Amino acid sequence: MSPTAPGDSAPDEGEDVRPPHGAHAPERRNPSRAGARALLGRLTDGFREFGPAPTAGESTAVQPAAGEPVVREPVDGPLGWPGYDQARARAREHTGEDESVVCGTGWIGGSETVLLCFEFGYLGGSLGERTGDRIEAAHRRARQLRLPVVTLVATGGSRMQEGMRALAQLQRVARQTALTRAAGLPQLAVVRDPTTGGGWATLAAGADVVLGLPGAQAAFAGSRVRPRDADPAAYTVEGQHAAGHLDLVVPEPRLAPVLAHWLTLLTGGDPDAVRDGAALDPAPVPAAPATAPPPGGGHAGGPAPLPRTGVEAVARARDRQRPRADAYLDAYFGSRAEISGDRCGGVDSGVRCGFGLHEGRSLAYAAQCGTPTRPAGYRTVARLVRLASRLGVPVLTLIDTPGAANGPDDERAGAGPALAEVFDALAEATVPVTSLLIGEGGSGGALALAAPGRLWVTADSYFSVIAPEPAAAILKRAPDRVPETADALRLRPQDAVDLGVARGIVQVPYGR
Repeated sequence: MSPTAPGDSAPDEGEDVRPPHGAHAPERRNPSRAGARALLGRLTDGFREFGPAPTAGESTAVQPAAGEPVVREPVDGPLGWPGYDQARARAREHTGEDESVVCGTGWIGGSETVLLCFEFGYLGGSLGERTGDRIEAAHRRARQLRLPVVTLVATGGSRMQEGMRALAQLQRVARQTALTRAAGLPQLAVVRDPTTGGGWATLAAGADVVLGLPGAQAAFAGSRVRPRDADPAAYTVEGQHAAGHLDLVVPEPRLAPVLAHWLTLLTGGDPDAVRDGAALDPAPVPAAPATAPPPGGGHAGGPAPLPRTGVEAVARARDRQRPRADAYLDAYFGSRAEISGDRCGGVDSGVRCGFGLHEGRSLAYAAQCGTPTRPAGYRTVARLVRLASRLGVPVLTLIDTPGAANGPDDERAGAGPALAEVFDALAEATVPVTSLLIGEGGSGGALALAAPGRLWVTADSYFSVIAPEPAAAILKRAPDRVPETADALRLRPQDAVDLGVARGIVQVPYGR
């Protein structure tokens, strides 16, 4: 954002936006700096720019009434910055554009979308008042047409030649993205090189799904204002992905199909596959994938017998051979894509969250993978459920955890507040949530993902207020009394149904 820092804003008349070593255009140095129209041509079919485009020196923020004179900017912009008009003239000659963003509609795969594509060659893709005019107009058009928004970002931040008038555009941009979000329309951002300052902090990092091109800069701080001893990896899309702020790093040749898939997922799926009025039907309960025959009974192709004791139920749930979340997701969805990270600096590899197509219809999913769930995992689940609610996409949760992670680092990271976020997100969900317990159901760390009134359990699962071993320890019982304690807790899957916690049991077939 830093509007007075050259690295974060547009170059003035004394700076050259061209790369070193004699390259003739920014795109020669880094493919992710490709010109806006060239990139749009590769990604879309039938791109149509919004028109008429604003002319140099005119503002489109307020359209004059018929007969009124057009209000023009003062010479060299609102600050009277010496040479600003000449710098813009050079940028127009260099790029063929008259502003730093190109806006229009186009088709990506089978989805029509509103596109905003930054032209870095125009004053470093910086945001000024007329940039704000165009971004606002694009979001208004998206809401009018009920279309998703894809923003292809490449910007150094706010335009220092316009001072605070430029910086204030970030509030304007934030307002428009908030209105589009409230309208239930998905927003995707693609981080190109560089994406720094206010462009990262609003249009990119604030999108529902954030993709990044390999090697691109992605940071609030521009390259010239960072601490000299800073780790450069922290300022890249790879670093932002590792920290949970960016969902996927995508090579540019794969960008079009990845965007097309995401747009299908976030807009409900294949329209021909969704019956009238069925888009908000609850997610069907998944069938259990087949597993190896149990050593103690059952036969190939037949259902697993229900556990006879509490200890047996716990042992079945902890068995490494039983189906895990990935097996359920692979069997249930024809295709899927994952979001990554909690947007607070954390990623939990033991939690899968994303959207997938089930019989052509889009569903959101959150799945625990059998490990203690960390605060970042719960925050990612809450992010997923809230996004699905905004977009009107039903949710499926798969529950499998011995409990919430409870080490000192987890407590410092906010284990309690993170759990509270998930409980709140499910309680406030405006779409139906279907839950299936597929393994361990350890206390509140598992219950947080369980839909009230719409929970099913498998024959390979248990649900308990506490695991039998710590329960026995709390009661000061000897280890040999753990089986007795397990039975007293009534934690078998059939017990969950009898107690009214679960609606039914999904049988697990044995044999492949």
